[in-house]
This record gives sequence, C-alpha cells and structure tokens, in this order.
Amino acid sequence: MVVATGTASGKSLAYLAPVLSALADGAQAPNGRGATALYLSPTKALAADQRRAVRELAAPLGNAIRPAVYDGDTPVEEREWVRQYANYVLTNPDMLHRGILPAHPRWSSFLKALRYVVIDECHTYRGVFGSHVAQVLRRLRRLCARYGSDPVFLLASATASDPAVAASRLTGLAVTEVADDASPRGEVVFALWEPPLTDLKGEKGAPVRRTATAETADLLTDLVVQGVRTVAFVRSRRGAELISVIAQERLAAVDRSLPGRVAAYRGGYLPEERRALERALHSGELLGLAATTALELGVDVSGLDAVLITGYPGTRASLWQQAGRAGRTGQGALAVLVARDDPLDTYLVHHPEALFRRPVEATVLDPDNPYVLAPHLCAAAAELPLTEADLPLFGPTAEELLPQLEAAKLLRRRATAWHWTRRERAADLTDIRGGGGRPVQIVEAATGRLLGTVDESASHTAVHDGAVHLHQGRTYLVKHLDLEDSVALVEEANPPFSTTARDTTTISVLETEHEVPWGDARLCFGSVEVTNQVVSYLRRRLLSGEVLGEAKLDLPPRTLRTRAVWWTVTEDQLDEARITPEILGGALHAAEHASIGLLPLFATCDRWDIGGVSVPLHPDTLLPTVFVYDGHPGGAGFAERAFHTARAWLTATRDAIAACECAAGCPSCIQSPKCGNGNDPLHKRGAIRLLTRLLAQAPPA
Repeated sequence: MVVATGTASGKSLAYLAPVLSALADGAQAPNGRGATALYLSPTKALAADQRRAVRELAAPLGNAIRPAVYDGDTPVEEREWVRQYANYVLTNPDMLHRGILPAHPRWSSFLKALRYVVIDECHTYRGVFGSHVAQVLRRLRRLCARYGSDPVFLLASATASDPAVAASRLTGLAVTEVADDASPRGEVVFALWEPPLTDLKGEKGAPVRRTATAETADLLTDLVVQGVRTVAFVRSRRGAELISVIAQERLAAVDRSLPGRVAAYRGGYLPEERRALERALHSGELLGLAATTALELGVDVSGLDAVLITGYPGTRASLWQQAGRAGRTGQGALAVLVARDDPLDTYLVHHPEALFRRPVEATVLDPDNPYVLAPHLCAAAAELPLTEADLPLFGPTAEELLPQLEAAKLLRRRATAWHWTRRERAADLTDIRGGGGRPVQIVEAATGRLLGTVDESASHTAVHDGAVHLHQGRTYLVKHLDLEDSVALVEEANPPFSTTARDTTTISVLETEHEVPWGDARLCFGSVEVTNQVVSYLRRRLLSGEVLGEAKLDLPPRTLRTRAVWWTVTEDQLDEARITPEILGGALHAAEHASIGLLPLFATCDRWDIGGVSVPLHPDTLLPTVFVYDGHPGGAGFAERAFHTARAWLTATRDAIAACECAAGCPSCIQSPKCGNGNDPLHKRGAIRLLTRLLAQAPPA
C-alpha cells in the first residue's frame, strides 16, 4: 500500500499504527521479538527524526517497542545490539545494500520475523538512485523468502502522479494507493520572487539578475531579525554555506547575539556536526538554517514559521515538500520561491499555473537498466547462489545479462545456480546514489584535517585546482586535486568570488530504438556514447554573479554510454524558418540550452542530471541535430520521458524563450551556466523560429 498525501497529513501515523501494534504483539514471544519491522528513509536526518517520534509514541508500552537507527553513523559497539534485540530498525537503502543484505546470516533472526517494510518518502527514489533502490528491494524480498517471511510493504509519498504505478515499479509488487487527503492545515501564503536585473553585464553583454543566493540571504536575515523561525532550502552544498555566511555577517551588524542562531546544514558534514545542528533546530536554539534537501524529507520541525526555496527544486513534489516544512502544527506560514536566473525558474514565475494547476510529475525510474541491474545480480549471487527461479524477480533483462557476467568472470554457473567468483564484496561494485568510483577526500593541507568528501563523479567540477570550497561557514581554495589518491588539498582563504566549471562534450549514436517523423524532421530515442571533458572554470563575483575571468584546466576526458532523445531538421525546414548557415549553430545551441532547462518540468530530474549537444551537421544523422541525454551510465529514464512528452516539452521551451524580456539571450532563457563553449554561438530569434517550425509539423500529443 502507498499513502500519497500532502505534507503533515498524518502519513507517519498511518503506517506506525499497524506496525507498532504488530511489534507489541510480537513482544509476547519467548524471545521478545516475534515480529520485526524495517524502516527505510532516503536521508539519515529523517531516520533520526522518525526514531524520536516512535519513542514518544511507544513510551507507554515500556520495552515492547525497541527502535534503533542502523546506518553509517551507528557506533560499531551498538551494531550487534541492533541486530540481536531491536525490533524496529531504521536505516537507509545504502546501508541495506552494503551492510545488511551482504551480512544476512547475522540478521537471520530479524529477517525471519520481518512483518513490515516501511519505505518513507518513496517519491524521492527516482532516476538512477530509484532504479538501484528497486533492485535492492528485490534482493531483500529474495532473502526474506529464504528465511520464511513475507513482509507487507507500506510506502509513504508526497503527492505524485500515479503513485501506485511508481510504487509498484519500485517494489516489484502490486500496490494499492490511498491519495485522499482530508487533513486540516493552516493557511500558507506562497510568494513567487524574481530577483531584479542589475546594471552588470554577463557573458556576451547579457543582462544579469541579482542572484537567488543573495536574495535568499537578505530574506533570511530579515526574517531572523523579526524572530521568524526559518529554513532556507538551497540546491547545492556551496549555496547553503554561502547563504549562512552572508546572513551571519549581516545579522552581526544588527545584533551580535544573532549570528550564532543561524547555521548551514548539508551532506558531507561529520556525523556529530549533523546531530548537533538537528538538536539545535528542534530546540529552537537556531532561528535560521540554510539547508540542502537533507532536511527536506519529512523531518518534523514544529514551530517553523517560514520556508525560503532558493531556486525551483526540480520537481513540484519537492517544492511542496519544502514548502510544507512551515506551518506543520496548523498555524499559518510563509513560503517563498526565489527564482534563479534560469529558463525554468523564469518560466514558472511568469506561468504560476504550471505550479498550482498542473498535475504533479510521474516518478521516473528504470530498474531494467543493465548498468543498474548487473551489479545487483552479482550482489544477489554473493548473498545466495542465483537460480533460474530467481530471475523473474529481477526483471526481463536479468536472463540476458547472465552470459555477460559469466564472460566477465564475475559469476560462474555450477549445476543449477550462478555463484559469485571473487574475493571482494559484490555489494561494492556499485554506488546506489549513482556517484560511482572512490569518494574524493577534502583535506586541509596545513593540518591534514579531513573536512569532508565529494563523489568521484563530481570531483572534476567541484574540487578542481582553483575551485572555491565552502565548509561550515569557512571558505577554502583547492590547491591540488590528486585523482590517483582521490584527495583534494585545500587551504583556508577569503576570495571575493565563486567558481563554476566549464566542459566540452561530443556525442555519437550507438542505436536508434524509436523514431517518429515530425514532417520531414525526425524525433528519435536510443543509446549514445558521450565524451566529456572539464576544460576551464569561471570566477564569478559573489552576490552579483559578474564574470571576473576564466582559467584553463588540464583534466582527463570521461566517456559515458547512456540514453538520449534527439531531433533533426532538414534544409527545407531551415529555409521555411529563415535559418541561414550563419545563424544555424546559434539557433540549435539556444534551443538545446532552453530545452534542457525546461525538461525538469516534465520529468522528475534536475538540470544537472541531463546534458545536451547541438551540431549543425552531425556525422551519424547527416543533418542538423539537437541531443539531450541522461547524465548516468545506461540512462535514468529522463530522456525517454522527454521523447514521450516532446510536443509539450518543446512547446514550453519555445514559449519560455519568446517570453523572456531580454533582446538577444540571457541566463533566464538560452544561456547555460555549464556551457563549455562560453555560451557562444547563441541566436535567440533563430531558436524561436526553428522551434515554431518544428512544432508546426509535430503529430498530435
């Protein structure tokens, strides 16, 4: 069953009532653990918050309910107690994948008695991460059957399109949905806030808006001065740090006691730092917090008065999750979406019906992605030899992959089953968060102190030589990124700028799986190979975003096999759209940038989850072509969603470009912050004419 209702609508109580009842009954068994339950959350903060809630609710039952968190922060000396005695274990998919399932013999008594599996905030399991979690859950179901249990899966989700369908793909089971939300709630005033244009000029002389980060810092400062308990949600770790630093500086000028009541919260902090911040937020010691989505999901922050959302968070489900953090005890509240200088944010500010009237997105995941499935087949075989009877559980791609895994000498068939052949742990073959590789450690060069980590896949853009890195309100400059040892050496500094990496990309078509004619044009979907290289970085002035300079980088290229949607146009269509050879590259490039910016409105993705390439004459299509691809090996389902919603997606893209008030293109319509070509060439009017002509011949939706 999946309960898909709004924030603070009682979803937790809906699943806790049957779960705690079963655990209380099971406490009468001779071993005191006749029934157990497993709770999965996408973040550690949510698991810790849920443990507090369970303890309060079950306090009258004495020791019958024994909740315990089992994650990477759990001390080693506590873990054995959790395995042997806890009957309500709260963990996350990462720990289930790496820590519990591979060690299932030590969890045998828990798995034998497993009655319920609770999957909280299940709408967050999307894309590659969701696809990995789907296979982890199939491995869990397989082991439960081995120990003779058949747990009931209870899922909780924010409002989403077709929650039962998404939950079914996630669990591999038939799911019943409950979506009737009759919970009382206080009034929420929702503001859409567009930062003003400045006198500064950006790339190619484009007008520059004041940054959403600066606007949010000002709003957070004003609200804290008035005693309004506020959380500012920010999309990046660096943004969370920057907002807290700016707010603290401005509060110090008002009242020297106030800066200490504002802090940042993000992933990458050490466990004791996160726990201390969570306690301070719950106690009211903190008045303002700049946080990444680590605090978005379900954390009960009672008494919160306002929420600031720094840039559209990628999906309407996330938007309402964040807005719903305020007013959770029924009082009125304020939510403000501060738009970034970005095509999608600008479109939403000027088309509020897209936020308040459109149906919410479908959750996109693809458990059959071979890049996702292959390592989980290996992990399953390491847990228990894999038989032909197991294969339907893992989906139709499983049987096709087994010969490849045998050829790679990862699995070996003996009699009627496949066995893991290597000494290393099969669960270590993949990072279910999609980062992959060995995490890069961020180390202070002068002291050798570990500040945190960053995924290997993000290291080229986040901690390259010369990058600005923020941690706990302090600013560091990266002196050297050592890719061999996975270490970035930093030193404390106070530069008046931030940094943004730039890259170049080429793409080749491997296989065209679907093709639809749009007049003489073609809309296609299939497999591609992408070669990407970070080549430089920009230094931008803090607050204004003004470009101060560019520095070259010498980093190795990376190759990615993934899925893409692409469209071609013919010479006749170009003539009809009045696109001459001189402006063709700019028109295609502008359409590519804007379409990437608008895709999150139609698929549950982030702009940084996808990439694009536009070519006036592509060697594989022999035509002018625009590609948009998933930024994950094997794909994540986003490009496929774009293919199926192409008419609506490209219509919104054209409308967003046409509605922008700039003359020749700006970050609000066709410029991209990650363009490796320095946003050159771009031709705004050409892109509008090209998309208009293309859409005129598109088949009905």
